[in-house]
Order: sequence, then C-alpha cells, then structure tokens
Amino acid sequence: MDLNENEIAWWEMSVTSLILQRAWAMELAQVGLTLPQALVLTMVGGTTEPMTPMKLSKLLHREPHTISALLSRMEVQGLVKKERNLQRGNWVRVTLTREGKQAYERVVSARKVRNITECLSKQELDALNKMNRRLRAKGIELLRDMLPSPYTEPLW
Repeated sequence: MDLNENEIAWWEMSVTSLILQRAWAMELAQVGLTLPQALVLTMVGGTTEPMTPMKLSKLLHREPHTISALLSRMEVQGLVKKERNLQRGNWVRVTLTREGKQAYERVVSARKVRNITECLSKQELDALNKMNRRLRAKGIELLRDMLPSPYTEPLW
C-alpha cells in the first residue's frame, strides 16, 4: 500500500492514540474505573460550572444518547446523581455523589499515562499542543461536514 506522508503521519498518530488509550484504560482499571467513567468524572468533578448531559456530550464529542446511557449506568453505580433544575424544569444537572468524588480523586491520582509527555522538552511540548489544537479544529471541521441531515448543527 502506497501512502503519502500525510497518510503515514495519520497512521502514526492513530496508532499512538490507540496505544495511549489502552494504557490509560489499563491504569484506570487498577483503580476500578473505565475510560468513559473517568472522562465524565473529570468533566463533572473538574469544574464549578453546572454540568448537563448535553454539555457533556458536546465536551466529549459523543452523541447525547450515548452520554445519557453512560450517566444512567454511573447513577446506578452510585457515582453521579442526575437532578432536575428547578428553575429550568427541562434541564438535568449532573453532580458527583460522595462515592463519585472519591472516584474522581482516584482518576486524578492515576497519573502515569497522563504524564507520558514528560519525555518531551518544553519546546516539543509546546509544539505538540499547538499541533493538537490545529488537528482537533480540522477534525471538528470534518465532523461538521460529515454530519448527516437533518443534523445541521454540530453537537460540539
């Protein structure tokens, strides 16, 4: 298979991403959590802003029904609580339970994979962050172009 340099870079980035996701999933499993749970716990526990299922779906670039199902499972596990907003009856606010706050602390303490960039110099790290922002923006642009009708407005 003949790949151009852009395709080779894409493959390298994709395989690296898969490896890092697998390593992070394994690290999280050691503290009793899954990667999707960790992402939700981080988004809810890491902000003072009210968090809604729709906001989570936008931040995590997931379909609302996917986030809703995940939140329902996490609620059954005692990690989050979904409450109706009394001022805005159609809004649901997601908060961490006591057990959810403890789980959030376990996520925060699992640092080995998240600190993998320690092997980079400050200049390399700055360049990587700049490249990631550009690639993420281009990826979001591609997703917007690929959204099927009638979804003219992207989730993110």
